[in-house]
Amino acid sequence: MAATIPVLTRMRSGFVLALVAQLTACSLPVVKTGAGIALPARWQSASSVDAAGVNAQWWQSFGSAELTALVEAAQQDSFDVAAAVARVRQADALVRVSGASLLPQIDAGVSVERTREVGYPMYNDYSGYFTASYELDLWGANRATRQAAIDTLGARRAERDAVALTLTADFANTWLQVLALRERAAIARQDLAAGERLLGFVESQYRAGAATVSNVAQQKTLVAQLTQSVAQYGQQAQYSRIALATLAGKPPQGFQVAGDSLDGLTIPVIGAGVPADLLTRRPDIAEAERKLAAADADVTVARAAMLPAVTLTADAGAGNTRLANLLEHPIYDLVAGLSAPIFHGGALAASRDLALAQREELLADYRASIVSALGDVESALNAIDGIMTRQRAQADVLDQAQIALQQVESRYRAGAQTLQTLLDAQRTLYAAKDEALQLKLARLQAAVALYKALGGGWDVKQENGVTSVAPATRAAAQAQFERGQPGWAISSTTIDGNS
Repeated sequence: MAATIPVLTRMRSGFVLALVAQLTACSLPVVKTGAGIALPARWQSASSVDAAGVNAQWWQSFGSAELTALVEAAQQDSFDVAAAVARVRQADALVRVSGASLLPQIDAGVSVERTREVGYPMYNDYSGYFTASYELDLWGANRATRQAAIDTLGARRAERDAVALTLTADFANTWLQVLALRERAAIARQDLAAGERLLGFVESQYRAGAATVSNVAQQKTLVAQLTQSVAQYGQQAQYSRIALATLAGKPPQGFQVAGDSLDGLTIPVIGAGVPADLLTRRPDIAEAERKLAAADADVTVARAAMLPAVTLTADAGAGNTRLANLLEHPIYDLVAGLSAPIFHGGALAASRDLALAQREELLADYRASIVSALGDVESALNAIDGIMTRQRAQADVLDQAQIALQQVESRYRAGAQTLQTLLDAQRTLYAAKDEALQLKLARLQAAVALYKALGGGWDVKQENGVTSVAPATRAAAQAQFERGQPGWAISSTTIDGNS
């Protein structure tokens, strides 16, 4: 039996000391994330409710069976959601790929060669080999690569949920828009019918000599404007229905919406909780945090690339002209190899600097996502406050406009009021009706905006794999953010030297 075993068994102490010195020189203080932004204790808006508890199926809170059915179908059929789900599967596969570097790589093979040389009989040549290699993960590069893949998977899962939340909010808003436009068209048709009846009265007055051509023309102008409004609202409702079909991943041909009015819809009361809750309730914040964690791991990988690597390799092989005697004279090698970067033209240091800069970018993105989320909630709450105040005032406007038109029309028919005054009263009432309807739509859409701003009932604790540790408590989350740290644990990262 023949064996060749070139093994590195020892190194001079001077080399070891030099290596230790190199590692020491390459370690600098932990990256500081800088001063954070203090989370407010509560929302500024008077309409905010501390009690949190957004239903994950929040669209059901509007009390429409049609909206519930359409939303759930859209979530199943949306191409945007399907693409996001596919990205999750890709990230999951990359986690498995990255985990392979933590294990030995083993290969084996056999071959048969039939040979004939001049003057010799034909013979067979059998051979086989086995090889195994393993890189010692001394500096954690392989573990960090896998952790980066795990964090990327978490980011993709959170992204998928953010896409679904955006789709649902957009779908609900567009559905409400369809109903509001249909109702505006219906109100315009009612006003048109009233205008046409009054036009008939004015024309009879004209034939009796009690009205002028100008009076008839003015009322005809109002009727024409109402006719145009009916057509305009109907056209806009069709555009919104087509947009709704697109969001649902369906061809617009044959896609129907049965609802035609906002009447009967429930305006939900939404508990906004406190600002610190957003750290665990917004999928976009979780996505930004997981991307930052992945960048943290990438820095570790870039740092490890600047340090020596140790690889263990085992090879075995055998060959014979007779298959039965294949293993008579095996040959094997056991090799331990150490390699260290000496000069790469600054590429390794540049790669490390790139990873650090990318981490800083993602840290800024993470902070921005929190600030943006705070703004989203406050804007939605402020919108609800303002709309409710305007609705109360508009209700008085509408009541008074109806009373005024009734009195003016009675006086006009009695000959005690001018047509111009009647026309003004008509326009005031029509505008008041339309404004009241638009405020109702705005109030419903503000509720959708608040649901979305609060994360739509999403909770990081329910997402398997989004975070590597359990979410911090509310007080701890706020304290971490004020120190400039993410809401969930992220490993510390060291800055390397310029070696």
